[in-house]
Amino acid sequence: MQQNHLIVGSLLGCLIALTPCHATAGPFADDMAKCLVKSTSESDRTDLMRWLYSAMSLHPDLASLSVVPEKTRSEINAKTGKLFMRLLLEDCKSETALAVKNEGTQTIAYAFQILGQVAARGLFGDPHVANAMQELAKSMDESKLKELTATTGTK
Repeated sequence: MQQNHLIVGSLLGCLIALTPCHATAGPFADDMAKCLVKSTSESDRTDLMRWLYSAMSLHPDLASLSVVPEKTRSEINAKTGKLFMRLLLEDCKSETALAVKNEGTQTIAYAFQILGQVAARGLFGDPHVANAMQELAKSMDESKLKELTATTGTK
């Protein structure tokens, strides 16, 4: 039972952070990650991003920017839980078993991190989001950035 909490905790932590986990990617973890990506639809990936957004919106520094009603959050959690279970126990069951057996439970976090990155690319690839991200450039001093690249010898 405690191992299940460790698996779920590391998985959720990596997904929420979308930062590299300290999991070594071996061939079995790579196979599992490929299976997760292949087994998810665009809709599944959107659901994953909705879950991440819902979870992050609870952070005190972000809470004023977005309100996710508790009922909606519960529905998102339930849908994402079913997605995770489907991927681990049905669609990618053999890849998951081989990865855990041969490379340890941390491979689950690694594989879901890859899935999270793929899902995030879809989110940031949306024209509305991409345009909003480009707005940041308007508040940056281009001449100072050019100075930086000149001093480092990069282009």
